[in-house]
Amino acid sequence: MAKLLKLRGGTTSQHGSFTGADREVTIDTDKETLVVHDGSTAGGHSLMRSDIMQENLDVNGNSIVSASNGNIAITPNGSGKVVLDGLSYPTADGSAGQFLKTDGSGALSFATVEAFASGTSMLFQQTTAPTGWTKQTTHNDKAIRLQTGTVGTGGSVAFSTAMATPAVAGGSVSGDPGSNLAVASGNLAVSMSGNISNTTLSVSQMPSHGHNLFSFGNPPQNGAGVNGGNNGARGGNIPNAVANTGGGSSHNHGHNLSGSMTGAPSLSGNVTAGNLAVGASTATINVQYVDFIIANKD
Repeated sequence: MAKLLKLRGGTTSQHGSFTGADREVTIDTDKETLVVHDGSTAGGHSLMRSDIMQENLDVNGNSIVSASNGNIAITPNGSGKVVLDGLSYPTADGSAGQFLKTDGSGALSFATVEAFASGTSMLFQQTTAPTGWTKQTTHNDKAIRLQTGTVGTGGSVAFSTAMATPAVAGGSVSGDPGSNLAVASGNLAVSMSGNISNTTLSVSQMPSHGHNLFSFGNPPQNGAGVNGGNNGARGGNIPNAVANTGGGSSHNHGHNLSGSMTGAPSLSGNVTAGNLAVGASTATINVQYVDFIIANKD
């Protein structure tokens, strides 16, 4: 008949006040596990059961190391979660590219990386907005202006109209540009050649004028000479003898002048006068451009 070995034992509370002899073994009847004593430690040292852990695991400065490059799996039962240093980890995996995000209260969850906050406006060189963005249609056919202060909108002419071919009025300039406009001297040369044609003036083009009549011969019968008593054989001027003629009208001279201008005078200052006129002309703009759309982050 087999022998029966029985070890003395007691409850967990009873072991707490019991110090067994060195290498003595007792039974904790509450935990149903062996307790090994060293002769000096009250309560001894409980052995961990293979089917259940009833006490906190205290590695006491040691490490938990797997053997043969094996994994260390920690799997809570049911709806339990793995909690490491107060941080509660999710019980299911997230999607590819996601990261762990905390709610600030110790709960971790998987979240998608957001490179831009919702509502952020961006420019895209494409017709449709990318995934996660919504195309905006408020602004159309406008230029982009850089601004260091508060941003806004302005202007009244569409970009395609302002930059059409032709688009800008120009040409000759006349009038007083104002005292603030200066032209640099010494770098503009003008050369001319040819001649001015002669012009015969008509009576109407001559200045108004008269002619004195000078007489020769005997003095008048009364003995009084012309010009106040000159009674010699030679006469004198007869005043108001001929009426004035001529009209002083303008006249032209033909020419075959030709010339050339070299150099490039520089201008500085501001045009300030209000009577400066610009002749009708056009300039070719037709600037090259690249289209963009504005899209907001969803």
